[in-house]
Amino acid sequence: MAGLRILVIEDDPGGRMILLRALTECGHETAGASDFAEGLALAGTDCFDVLIVDRKLPGGDGLDIITALRAQKIMTPVIFLTGLNDVCDRIAGLRAGGDDYIAKPFSFLELLARLEAVMRRKEPSPETILRIGDLEMNVITRTVKRAQTEIPLMPREFQLLEYLMRRPGQIITRAMLLEGIWQYSFEPETKIIDVQVSRLRQKIDRGAETPLIHTVRGSGYCIRAD
Repeated sequence: MAGLRILVIEDDPGGRMILLRALTECGHETAGASDFAEGLALAGTDCFDVLIVDRKLPGGDGLDIITALRAQKIMTPVIFLTGLNDVCDRIAGLRAGGDDYIAKPFSFLELLARLEAVMRRKEPSPETILRIGDLEMNVITRTVKRAQTEIPLMPREFQLLEYLMRRPGQIITRAMLLEGIWQYSFEPETKIIDVQVSRLRQKIDRGAETPLIHTVRGSGYCIRAD
């Protein structure tokens, strides 16, 4: 998992530089802070994906940095990396809002694994129930209903409708659909998109007072409940 913006708050200059260099070599963007005040100021910008924080810092306890951030509703994931390894220390770190706690000395490979685990937990689960007006899609059971009436769809029609419903009110171009659903990087000679959207519209909007799938002339398509 590369490309994270990581702030390392560590007072030992040698250890901080080694960690920053190793994380950078793994493809991450890094910044460092050497004491409590600098760490709190940088973390308070809320522009990092994850924080790696030592407990014993000049000017204060790294735990208090996290307490202050959480009070400001800054929920950046935090991994404590510290020599304080008593059970009570680990409990205090987690209760203060830390997401993980690693004791020194540590394995860099383990730290990378913990980073991946923390970021996986942060990622929101995609919605499983989608609604536009009286249209409802359940992506788990693969069912679609409009006004409580189930509408049978072919697999490609279901995929096309899901793509639209996850982008309500947005103009979806043919190129977006070709790349996102058919994985085409070019536009084929056939009118594959127009044909599929037409079939889907017949199933979704047929007999309904309010059409949901709209053609945006010269641009593409849009799903919305006017």
